[in-house]
Amino acid sequence: MSRAARVVLGVALPALGVWLAGEGEAMACTSCFGQAEGPMIDAARLGVWLLLGVTVAVQGAFAAFFLYLGRQARQAADRELGEEWSRLQGEDDRGWRSA
Repeated sequence: MSRAARVVLGVALPALGVWLAGEGEAMACTSCFGQAEGPMIDAARLGVWLLLGVTVAVQGAFAAFFLYLGRQARQAADRELGEEWSRLQGEDDRGWRSA
């Protein structure tokens, strides 16, 4: 059996099992399943928003770090180019003066 077929079967069989097992009613308590409003639902919503906020903050910090690294790399390349250019200009000046 090829690797692709094993991957498809590895994904399809558990998905089929979940789909067949999920045909009945949801087995949940009344505060999770039956009650659409209330303090527990409000707290759960607040928790979800808090976790989303933490996730967005961490991803934003990750992106900002890579932007910072890119900026530092550009500055280092510019400094190196400037040093090399001034070194080459100095060599050309010395060669011109001695001739």
